[in-house]
Amino acid sequence: MRLSLRQLQIFIAVADTGSTSAAGQRIALSQSATSGALNELEALLGAQLFDRVGKRLLLNDNGRTLLPRSRELLDAAQEIESLFDPDAARLLSSRLRLGASTTIGNYLLPALVAGFEREWPAAAVDMVIDNTRGIAALVARLEVDLGLIEGPCPEPTLKVLAWREDELVIVSAADHALAAEAARAPLSLDALRSARWLQREPGSGTREAVEQALLPHLHHLGSSLQLGSTEAIKQAAAQGMGLACLSRAAVEDLVTLGRLAVLRTALPRLGRRLYLICHPQKRFSAALQRFLAHIELGV
Repeated sequence: MRLSLRQLQIFIAVADTGSTSAAGQRIALSQSATSGALNELEALLGAQLFDRVGKRLLLNDNGRTLLPRSRELLDAAQEIESLFDPDAARLLSSRLRLGASTTIGNYLLPALVAGFEREWPAAAVDMVIDNTRGIAALVARLEVDLGLIEGPCPEPTLKVLAWREDELVIVSAADHALAAEAARAPLSLDALRSARWLQREPGSGTREAVEQALLPHLHHLGSSLQLGSTEAIKQAAAQGMGLACLSRAAVEDLVTLGRLAVLRTALPRLGRRLYLICHPQKRFSAALQRFLAHIELGV
């Protein structure tokens, strides 16, 4: 067999970085050696794996077919090495690829990753942030090792594990008329129905969770404005443009600064479940297992 794990490692590095020079820096190889190894792999397979667009290398259909299989093989090889490696630190000398939906990626995961890297300095973590649908697609293609999402998983083939509860709160600008009303008494359901709401786009786990939390009680929402990120919704709410239902973790900073107010309402306590998703054939390296233990999730 002429195909080598090193060739696959180089192929993955090029796919991840988009160039042979950046890939060489990642795997401690010269640009010329990286380019040569990639050319050898394509010659061996008898197929081009990338489209050359200027200085960028973009995966074509062949490359997209090979990429998840290459990741599986390297994960399996790393797992075998870890079984016989007496140096525990080396078990974690790998780069983890995590995908997170926007609220988790922006407001929860950075602190968790920072703590993990302090505890295990040999580990490096890359994060991709997208909406729930986008992260599920990356996990299904094995382009990330794990996904952390805020809503139901839209990919039925993936393994889904409950992670933690996330409290949802309804907020407005601190000087919004409904904030003053809520300070006197909980807002009625009628007041909430007639308010203007700030929402995420379809496909967002936050939007789906908000609809699941609110619609059983309100049945419908009044006029709404759609924005493409939680941060945009926060800032719009702080400017008095409407109400928003968001994770407490996402709004805590502006609440502390006095720009947003958490509104008392007649609704019950709102919350949602956060989930971990992974490919059913994903092999969990020692580093991945340590990370899962760090975020208090057992697999």
